[in-house]
Amino acid sequence: MLYYLFDYLNSLDVPGAGVFQYISFRTAMSVVTSLFISMFFGKYIIQYLQKQQVGEIVRDLGLEGQIQKQGTPTMGGLMILASIIIPTLLFAKLDNIYVILMLVSTVWLGAIGFIDDYIKVFKKNKEGLKGKFKIIGQVGIGIIAGSILYFHEDVQLKEAFDKTEIVEMLPSDTEFNGKIYRSEKSTETTIPFVKDNEFDYSWFLTWINEDLKDFTWLIFIPIVIIVVTAVSNGANMTDGLDGLAAGTSAIIGSALAIFAFVSGNYIFADYLNIMYIPHSGEMTIFIGAFIGSCIGFLWYNSYPAQVFMGDTGSLALGGIIAVVALAIRKELILPMLCGVFLIENLSVMIQVSYFKYTKKKYGEGRRVFKMAPIHHHFQKMNMHEAKIVTRFWIVGIMLAVLSIVTLKLR
Repeated sequence: MLYYLFDYLNSLDVPGAGVFQYISFRTAMSVVTSLFISMFFGKYIIQYLQKQQVGEIVRDLGLEGQIQKQGTPTMGGLMILASIIIPTLLFAKLDNIYVILMLVSTVWLGAIGFIDDYIKVFKKNKEGLKGKFKIIGQVGIGIIAGSILYFHEDVQLKEAFDKTEIVEMLPSDTEFNGKIYRSEKSTETTIPFVKDNEFDYSWFLTWINEDLKDFTWLIFIPIVIIVVTAVSNGANMTDGLDGLAAGTSAIIGSALAIFAFVSGNYIFADYLNIMYIPHSGEMTIFIGAFIGSCIGFLWYNSYPAQVFMGDTGSLALGGIIAVVALAIRKELILPMLCGVFLIENLSVMIQVSYFKYTKKKYGEGRRVFKMAPIHHHFQKMNMHEAKIVTRFWIVGIMLAVLSIVTLKLR
């Protein structure tokens, strides 16, 4: 909203109003505002949750320090959601399709998590929202995100052509560094560490018949659903130790902010020889709020935690990361960038699968890990919770740096 006010003031030549035209400035303001909201108002939200007796119900798994967490306020994800949405509304262009998509995704997934937490806390049902309803909700936002990214006219790439290849310039064409950039609908994405690193999802159909390209949405939308569901559940699985999910998400968000900024700027896109995605740079303001909210939440969620995010926060964080990566065509980097989420997810899948297999074969279930998800395995090895979280953050930073390096390392 403030963007439009300062845009109007800039048209009147008001000194200093033009600074709002810069994405870098608005992103910095978004981070600061998000931090202020989460840190300043966070204590009041925690006090309110305590008065409402919105406390964590802890199952006794025999882990050190676990019982002490009983009664700690949960549903702190409301702090995260507010800290993301308010700065985005203040500093981003609200007619930008990418910003709209991110706001819808945040509210949608936050609502699913809120319902789950509400059932656990107020209905005293430890199971919360049934798994099938969570999946239905995640599939729903996957369909919405996939449909927008595939069908919406503002979601395009700008392909670079030599001047000799262009017979006639179109009004939407951009000339830079001896090349002509032309907007085109595309389902291309980025493959990390590969020299010619662009892959078009339409290949899954066009190798059969070129005329099938118009039906690429039948491939693209299910892929979006899978990515959103997997990353969202991965973040939810990671939220088991104080500060683990929030800190890891902030690290991932920082890498995505760099990807979004360079992808939305044709100067950087040309220099790095990556896809130029018009208008996607505006997502940097949203991601700035995302990073600020995670760091601000850590103020209260770091060991020993004063509040837990609950599914209200964890489902939203994972879904946001997935949708941003899909929008900037970096979803194939997610297994590396979200390596901590992936390891947490895999540890549960391996544990459950092996237990069922051995029970069927030997009549007694056996385990690969002392406990899953894997962060509990390390707890069972008598490693302190704070040390586990810090080491997972270090791994997350290493993976984020490696992901960013893929911009040039091919």
